[in-house]
Amino acid sequence: MRERGAGVSAVCAVVAAALFWSSSYAVTKRLLDDVGPLSIGAVRFALAALLLGVAVRLNRRRAARPGARSDARPDARQRRQLYLSGFLGITVYFVLENVGVDLSTASDASLIVATYPLMTMLLERVVLRARMPPLRIAGVLLATTGAFLVVRNGAQVGGSARWTGDVLLLLGGLAWAGYNVLGKRASAGQSAMSVTYHQTLAGAAGFLLASLVEAGDWRMPDATAAALLVYLAVACSVGGFLLYNYGLRRMASSVAVNILNLVPVFGVLGAVLINGESIRPAQAAGGAVIVAGVALGMVERERKASGRASSRDLAETQDAI
Repeated sequence: MRERGAGVSAVCAVVAAALFWSSSYAVTKRLLDDVGPLSIGAVRFALAALLLGVAVRLNRRRAARPGARSDARPDARQRRQLYLSGFLGITVYFVLENVGVDLSTASDASLIVATYPLMTMLLERVVLRARMPPLRIAGVLLATTGAFLVVRNGAQVGGSARWTGDVLLLLGGLAWAGYNVLGKRASAGQSAMSVTYHQTLAGAAGFLLASLVEAGDWRMPDATAAALLVYLAVACSVGGFLLYNYGLRRMASSVAVNILNLVPVFGVLGAVLINGESIRPAQAAGGAVIVAGVALGMVERERKASGRASSRDLAETQDAI
């Protein structure tokens, strides 16, 4: 019963992370009426870095007590890699995302983001020489077709600005893929909170510098905008990553990634409910094709995981005999 309860809590944590992350597109679109895209990122991640820094310091004090377990701090090389991955995955990615959402729509962003796991797989293939089975290749091609349908719909409905925004969102996917590959190398032996803190610190610093471009337009946000900024920092930046890492430690990674396919579904619903956007048939079809491609790309991974588990069970049974 305890194992079943832990499984339910892990699934709920990843679903909650997907819900928080998907809502960020509609919330950002709403904020762009009052705050510049670079300033949104600067405030969001500076506040998130501050909260994570307090949490990390409290954990270190707790670990310093006699008999307490202490986590190893990242060495200089790891810190450099974490800072670089944070700059790439937070500053570069969210600059492209915020500007892309400003030019396009929150619903387009929610659908295009479904291609990001497959972009990561492709980068792993190029950089890490990871094997890509035929089903995964088919998934990549199918998801790319879906992204093309979404972007093409944006060009037909919203003109060149929306098309440019969709392209920036796709480029953001490449930055996010680089963040994942580099961050995975640098996170060995580190807690999820420590990794998230160092990456967020670098991302916040990059955003603060970039936001100086908008210094002439700075003004005090009203109560609604301030509340939305706090939501992005606390729920999407801090809560989302910590919830996802909590769930990831308690389930297979392929299961967690499949749950994140809920992001485009939640995101489109948020765009309709929060911003009043409408969904065209071509856009819905593109989103369905993207999700189908992502699901197909994960089938081989699920089979491999099941095969390894079966092999371990068989070996243990033979040893017992």
